[in-house]
Amino acid sequence: MSAALDPVIHPAHRLRICALLAAGTTLELSVVKEHLDLSPSALSKQVAALVEAGYVGQSRHGGDSRRVWLSLTRRGQRAYRDHVAALQEIVAASAVDVPAEPR
Repeated sequence: MSAALDPVIHPAHRLRICALLAAGTTLELSVVKEHLDLSPSALSKQVAALVEAGYVGQSRHGGDSRRVWLSLTRRGQRAYRDHVAALQEIVAASAVDVPAEPR
């Protein structure tokens, strides 16, 4: 296997956050929260880990400073693509290496 799993993205909630952000360019934090059904503190912790790694950027637009917008950085986009590729390699290798059960 050539691709490696990213330990920052690998936890399920962080992977789902990255998947949402990869599908859209910029999403409001409340939209991400709604899709993941996480408490505000749990979401904050997961987003903070992605921001600290440089994978997600946070911004506030317009006059409403309470609204936080999230987007994947270039580094985050690359890390997410590589992580998904590693997962796909694992799945592909599993399908080839496991012999079928005789009937």
